[in-house]
Amino acid sequence: MLNRVILIGRLTKDPELRYTPAGVAVTQFTLAIDRPFSNQQTKEKEADFINIVTWRQLAETCANYLRKGRLTAVEGRLQVRNYDNNEGRKVYVTEVVADNVRFLESSKEGGSSGGSSNTGNREESTYTRNNNSGGGTPRDNSNQDPFLDDGKPIDISDDDLPF
Repeated sequence: MLNRVILIGRLTKDPELRYTPAGVAVTQFTLAIDRPFSNQQTKEKEADFINIVTWRQLAETCANYLRKGRLTAVEGRLQVRNYDNNEGRKVYVTEVVADNVRFLESSKEGGSSGGSSNTGNREESTYTRNNNSGGGTPRDNSNQDPFLDDGKPIDISDDDLPF
């Protein structure tokens, strides 16, 4: 069975960092993701608003570096949970539990952070949940253009292919 979700969108507000009674960090935020089509009547683009949850070191990293309006990629799994509200009604919540978050803009670019835009290569940071310790570890992408050698053969062995 497979439960994987990959989303790219903009944060609707700054992430909310909280801690469980056991001291585990948890961050919640919402991504706004444009639909690929427009509304027939108003000709306006519609968006979906997806709730995202991160845990442990990844939660603290997201709370420290993500801000409203920032373009972000999230990879994780879809989860549905429920609880009884104050009126005794069962409430269902659908959310993505993220284990990989990529910051697709530097803090100087886009979003509501203001400042001047970067004219060179974009700074892209990746934070991944470490399955052993639960912490996030940054990966260095060295700001290299992934299409630098476009059109040239790629040196890859058959053992590296997933199929």
